[in-house]
Amino acid sequence: MMIKILKSKIHRAKVTDSLIDYPGSIGIDSAMMEAAGILPYENVMVADVTNGARLETYVVPQKAGSGKVSILGAAAQLMKKGDIVIIMGFAYLTPAEAKGFKPKVVVADEKNGIKETL
Repeated sequence: MMIKILKSKIHRAKVTDSLIDYPGSIGIDSAMMEAAGILPYENVMVADVTNGARLETYVVPQKAGSGKVSILGAAAQLMKKGDIVIIMGFAYLTPAEAKGFKPKVVVADEKNGIKETL
């Protein structure tokens, strides 16, 4: 049996752009992606703290150090510039693997830099 468990989390990032005319995804500063263990084109869940919306999409890397968190495509109908979001990546593990597993958690600062890692 495999269980789905939190692998990576970027906590309280601020949306910097919301662009509807884009094929669809979320763009994230690649330095923040690396710190959280999120890979390019990985599937993620995004929870909007500002309005309660949730969506599932894939990640497109943005320039390291840019602070970019861009909501792209249809998701831009749900999340807007300035919204605070939580970005979560998951993995399937056996219960034995999950027992000792700890997710990588990155807390964003006010400019989408890395405030701390947990």
